Amino acid sequence: MALPGYPRPSTAVEYDDRRRQARLRETRLGHDWIDWRRTRLILLRGSLIPLMLIGLFAQYLAWDVMPERARLARTEPAVMPIAGPSDPRASDTAVFDLVGLGVLDATDTAQALPSLSKLGSVWAVRYDNTGIDTKVIADLIVKVTAAARAPNVVLVGHSMGGVIALEIANHLHTESDRRVLAVMLDCTPVDLHAVRAESRDQGEEMLRWTGWIPGARESRLLRFTVEMYARHERFMGGGRYGFRPERFREAVAQVLRDKIFNSDIASNGLIEAQFKAIVAGGAIDDLRALAKPAAGKPRPAIVFIRPHDGYRDPIVDVDYSHRVLIDQVGGVNGTLLVITTRNTAHANPIQRPREYNAVIEQQAVPFIRLLRQQPVSVAAPPR
Repeated sequence: MALPGYPRPSTAVEYDDRRRQARLRETRLGHDWIDWRRTRLILLRGSLIPLMLIGLFAQYLAWDVMPERARLARTEPAVMPIAGPSDPRASDTAVFDLVGLGVLDATDTAQALPSLSKLGSVWAVRYDNTGIDTKVIADLIVKVTAAARAPNVVLVGHSMGGVIALEIANHLHTESDRRVLAVMLDCTPVDLHAVRAESRDQGEEMLRWTGWIPGARESRLLRFTVEMYARHERFMGGGRYGFRPERFREAVAQVLRDKIFNSDIASNGLIEAQFKAIVAGGAIDDLRALAKPAAGKPRPAIVFIRPHDGYRDPIVDVDYSHRVLIDQVGGVNGTLLVITTRNTAHANPIQRPREYNAVIEQQAVPFIRLLRQQPVSVAAPPR
């Protein structure tokens, strides 16, 4: 076969790579373009980039986002029984434990605090992984306590869980027939200013990511990236090249085991909802509502558990929360009890169960029982 421009047919013996290149030039796309040829080629080649990105994005949705979204669609909030009342006087009271940012189920925390059973039967709240609706949780508590014939409620919130507990208490105190005896706050940030700068910046960055990136609320890849960044100090620095491969492998294994392949962990969407509860700053309004009698029910007791040395809590400025609580529910005729601990850090009852149980049994329980006897007509503290 003769190639154009060549006088005679080519043979295998006469093979010349120049002929192959010439043939490719003559048959490639756009070889006959004359006007705007270079511009048209640049545009054509550039169009391949968005096509590749669209393909990658489709794989991201198909393999990362959609399976997690389907799993989360089947979840709903629940309460699990932990223990019955250890004191017969508390048989008419139910205690509900709520955990903080990034944790889904309060069962382990409630089991670490058997002293709560002196206040009543103990229940653990499991959040809905798609988000938080405090009214739904409050309605669920009303149904559970009605079935258990326990008209009195105590709410215990650890860290951000305290913000949720205050909002639920407001619903119960002002909109239901349940009597809220107390709200126990463990290192709770009463507003965004109470969150230390580093943790606040990380939370705000997470909100930006979930707002900008489609599927970020369900993406396990994004969750893996964020969790690894939160642990980067473990494996960055030191070593031969400023990197420690063995610690990196340990961090990867931990994140995959505890955060990615663990179906009992809080989703990105839940974490976003939890952080937004702090950003909204409604805890102060809830405290104001709880500082007044409502529907013939007296004011609940507010118990704040915090480290004696505020700097032992690296996440929440407990001194700031302490001052706000004094302003809202403390002072003369107030309902506030502040308990300072020596060896605890940020809302860590599982790590320090002995000290937590001791202060709850010796200080919180007597205070709540004493305040329970107050008449409804007690005036709220002046503002």
